[in-house]
Amino acid sequence: MTTTPGSGAAGGAGQAGRRRDLAAMVVPLARTLVAAEEPVLRAHQVSMWGYVVLTALADQPVRTQAALAQSIGADKSRIIGVLDELQERGLIERQPDPDDRRARLLALTEAGRRLRESVRDAIQRQEEERVLAALPEADRAAFLRALRVLSELPPEDNQG
Repeated sequence: MTTTPGSGAAGGAGQAGRRRDLAAMVVPLARTLVAAEEPVLRAHQVSMWGYVVLTALADQPVRTQAALAQSIGADKSRIIGVLDELQERGLIERQPDPDDRRARLLALTEAGRRLRESVRDAIQRQEEERVLAALPEADRAAFLRALRVLSELPPEDNQG
Protein backbone atom coordinates (compact mmCIF):
# COMPACT_ATOMS: atom_id res chain seq x y z
CA MET A 1 0.00 0.00 0.00
CA THR A 2 1.30 3.45 -0.84
CA THR A 3 0.42 6.72 0.78
CA THR A 4 0.11 10.00 -1.00
CA PRO A 5 0.57 13.41 0.55
CA GLY A 6 -2.41 14.10 2.75
CA SER A 7 -3.40 10.47 3.19
CA GLY A 8 -2.50 7.85 5.76
CA ALA A 9 -0.65 8.45 9.00
CA ALA A 10 1.97 10.64 7.34
CA GLY A 11 -0.70 13.03 6.13
CA GLY A 12 -2.34 13.35 9.50
CA ALA A 13 -5.15 10.81 9.15
CA GLY A 14 -4.51 7.62 11.09
CA GLN A 15 -6.73 4.85 12.31
CA ALA A 16 -10.45 5.50 12.13
CA GLY A 17 -9.92 8.86 10.37
CA ARG A 18 -8.07 10.44 13.28
CA ARG A 19 -5.65 13.20 12.49
CA ARG A 20 -2.76 14.82 14.30
CA ASP A 21 -3.50 18.04 16.18
CA LEU A 22 -3.04 21.31 14.31
CA ALA A 23 0.20 22.27 16.06
CA ALA A 24 1.72 18.87 15.23
CA MET A 25 0.99 19.55 11.57
CA VAL A 26 1.74 23.27 11.41
CA VAL A 27 4.97 23.44 13.44
CA PRO A 28 7.02 21.18 11.12
CA LEU A 29 5.75 23.19 8.14
CA ALA A 30 6.68 26.44 9.90
CA ARG A 31 10.18 25.11 10.60
CA THR A 32 10.57 24.15 6.95
CA LEU A 33 9.41 27.59 5.80
CA VAL A 34 11.66 29.45 8.26
CA ALA A 35 14.67 27.39 7.14
CA ALA A 36 13.81 28.09 3.50
CA GLU A 37 13.62 31.84 4.21
CA GLU A 38 17.10 32.03 5.76
CA PRO A 39 19.03 32.18 2.44
CA VAL A 40 16.68 34.91 1.17
CA LEU A 41 17.16 36.91 4.37
CA ARG A 42 20.95 36.52 4.18
CA ALA A 43 20.92 37.66 0.54
CA HIS A 44 19.05 40.80 1.65
CA GLN A 45 21.29 41.25 4.72
CA VAL A 46 18.44 41.18 7.21
CA SER A 47 17.88 38.87 10.18
CA MET A 48 14.68 36.94 10.77
CA TRP A 49 13.86 39.28 13.69
CA GLY A 50 14.61 42.28 11.47
CA TYR A 51 12.19 40.99 8.84
CA VAL A 52 9.56 40.31 11.52
CA VAL A 53 9.91 43.92 12.74
CA LEU A 54 9.74 45.36 9.21
CA THR A 55 6.63 43.29 8.48
CA ALA A 56 4.92 44.31 11.72
CA LEU A 57 5.62 47.99 11.04
CA ALA A 58 4.34 47.65 7.47
CA ASP A 59 1.09 46.23 8.87
CA GLN A 60 0.70 49.00 11.47
CA PRO A 61 3.05 51.89 10.66
CA VAL A 62 3.43 53.72 13.97
CA ARG A 63 3.89 51.71 17.13
CA THR A 64 5.66 52.08 20.40
CA GLN A 65 8.57 49.74 21.03
CA ALA A 66 6.56 48.04 23.79
CA ALA A 67 3.51 47.52 21.55
CA LEU A 68 5.72 46.19 18.76
CA ALA A 69 7.43 43.73 21.10
CA GLN A 70 4.09 42.48 22.37
CA SER A 71 2.64 42.10 18.87
CA ILE A 72 5.56 40.00 17.62
CA GLY A 73 5.88 37.97 20.80
CA ALA A 74 9.30 39.26 21.78
CA ASP A 75 10.64 40.70 24.98
CA LYS A 76 11.07 44.45 24.48
CA SER A 77 14.68 44.30 25.63
CA ARG A 78 15.30 41.52 23.04
CA ILE A 79 14.39 43.74 20.09
CA ILE A 80 16.41 46.82 21.08
CA GLY A 81 19.49 45.58 19.20
CA VAL A 82 17.36 44.71 16.17
CA LEU A 83 15.79 48.19 16.23
CA ASP A 84 19.21 49.82 16.60
CA GLU A 85 20.51 47.93 13.54
CA LEU A 86 17.44 48.74 11.44
CA GLN A 87 17.66 52.40 12.39
CA GLU A 88 21.41 52.55 11.62
CA ARG A 89 20.65 51.15 8.16
CA GLY A 90 17.95 53.79 7.61
CA LEU A 91 15.15 51.20 7.49
CA ILE A 92 13.12 52.50 10.45
CA GLU A 93 12.74 55.76 12.32
CA ARG A 94 12.34 56.14 16.08
CA GLN A 95 10.80 59.35 17.32
CA PRO A 96 9.88 60.42 20.86
CA ASP A 97 6.19 59.95 21.59
CA PRO A 98 4.75 63.45 22.13
CA ASP A 99 2.38 62.02 24.74
CA ASP A 100 5.07 60.10 26.66
CA ARG A 101 8.68 61.25 26.40
CA ARG A 102 9.90 57.88 27.71
CA ALA A 103 8.34 56.02 24.78
CA ARG A 104 9.57 55.86 21.19
CA LEU A 105 7.31 55.67 18.14
CA LEU A 106 8.50 53.47 15.30
CA ALA A 107 7.83 53.74 11.58
CA LEU A 108 9.27 52.27 8.39
CA THR A 109 11.26 54.52 6.13
CA GLU A 110 10.83 54.26 2.37
CA ALA A 111 14.04 52.17 2.26
CA GLY A 112 12.59 49.88 4.94
CA ARG A 113 9.37 49.49 2.98
CA ARG A 114 11.29 48.64 -0.22
CA LEU A 115 13.49 46.10 1.58
CA ARG A 116 10.52 44.43 3.26
CA GLU A 117 8.66 44.16 -0.07
CA SER A 118 11.75 42.80 -1.83
CA VAL A 119 12.28 40.14 0.85
CA ARG A 120 8.59 39.19 0.90
CA ASP A 121 8.45 38.92 -2.89
CA ALA A 122 11.61 36.78 -3.00
CA ILE A 123 10.32 34.48 -0.24
CA GLN A 124 7.00 34.01 -1.99
CA ARG A 125 8.53 33.55 -5.44
CA GLN A 126 11.52 31.37 -4.52
CA GLU A 127 10.43 29.39 -1.48
CA GLU A 128 6.69 29.39 -0.92
CA GLU A 129 5.86 28.52 -4.51
CA ARG A 130 8.09 25.44 -4.23
CA VAL A 131 6.19 24.28 -1.12
CA LEU A 132 2.75 25.19 -2.46
CA ALA A 133 3.48 23.33 -5.72
CA ALA A 134 2.79 20.10 -3.79
CA LEU A 135 -0.90 21.06 -3.78
CA PRO A 136 -3.29 21.11 -6.72
CA GLU A 137 -4.18 24.68 -7.72
CA ALA A 138 -7.67 24.58 -6.14
CA ASP A 139 -6.29 23.18 -2.87
CA ARG A 140 -3.53 25.80 -2.87
CA ALA A 141 -6.05 28.65 -3.11
CA ALA A 142 -8.26 27.10 -0.41
CA PHE A 143 -5.24 26.50 1.86
CA LEU A 144 -4.09 30.12 1.52
CA ARG A 145 -7.61 31.44 2.20
CA ALA A 146 -7.99 29.24 5.30
CA LEU A 147 -4.52 30.12 6.56
CA ARG A 148 -5.24 33.84 6.13
CA VAL A 149 -8.48 33.56 8.15
CA LEU A 150 -6.81 31.57 10.95
CA SER A 151 -3.74 33.84 11.09
CA GLU A 152 -5.95 36.93 11.46
CA LEU A 153 -7.93 35.65 14.44
CA PRO A 154 -7.68 38.07 17.37
CA PRO A 155 -5.29 36.79 20.04
CA GLU A 156 -8.12 36.28 22.53
CA ASP A 157 -9.75 33.84 20.06
CA ASN A 158 -6.54 31.79 20.00
CA GLN A 159 -6.29 31.23 23.74
CA GLY A 160 -8.01 28.47 25.68
